[in-house]
Amino acid sequence: MDLVEILPEQLHMLRFPIGQAYLWRDGDGSLTLIDAGHRSSAPEIEQAIRSLGHAPNQLARIVLTHCHRDHVGAADELADRWGARVLAHRLEAPVIRGEQPVPDPVLLDWEIPLYEHGMTVPEAPPTRVDIEVRDGDVLPFGDGAVVVHSPGHTPGSIGIHLPRHGVLFTGDCVAGVGQVMLGVFNVDREQARASFRRLAALAPSVACFGHGDPLTEDTASVLRTAATSSPALP
Repeated sequence: MDLVEILPEQLHMLRFPIGQAYLWRDGDGSLTLIDAGHRSSAPEIEQAIRSLGHAPNQLARIVLTHCHRDHVGAADELADRWGARVLAHRLEAPVIRGEQPVPDPVLLDWEIPLYEHGMTVPEAPPTRVDIEVRDGDVLPFGDGAVVVHSPGHTPGSIGIHLPRHGVLFTGDCVAGVGQVMLGVFNVDREQARASFRRLAALAPSVACFGHGDPLTEDTASVLRTAATSSPALP
């Protein structure tokens, strides 16, 4: 796992072989994890927290952008060990808890080998969700973190917007692998496009994707252009 600083003392990316998570630190020292890596990544996440001079028990919450195994994997273990609360959209919560199956994506031909590679990540265990969120909810970190329901990748996918800091976490609705584009493996591609446009309209200065390097320069313009054009296919 690689640990990458995005905003000094506030925001770091935890990059795994497939997918990534983000660690946000508030001024009072409390920590929020956006997504939780794969099933076996809890020790790496704990070590990353310690390497930054923090204690794992400062982890107050884990916000899951959607139900996929490379985003949910370590959430239950981390929450059990350190008392963090797990948050997810109300439509995603039953899937994360293991009460409903993970929805199947509608794959384009070129997505099939990528999807098969992603399935090598260990399946996530059933994971508790302590708080079910809805569009527009304001969460107590980042000076008011706003939940943005962004369905299409999955029905309950969410983005998290920190308007006072100009930071946007897009989950897998948007990807930054090589170029900024619509994310892959969507259950409803047109709905995902609409969600991409909604997220881009927030005009952040920093965009953090579920896959790919964060965008920190000309972010609003790049997102707007990508959201209104057809993504290039390999």
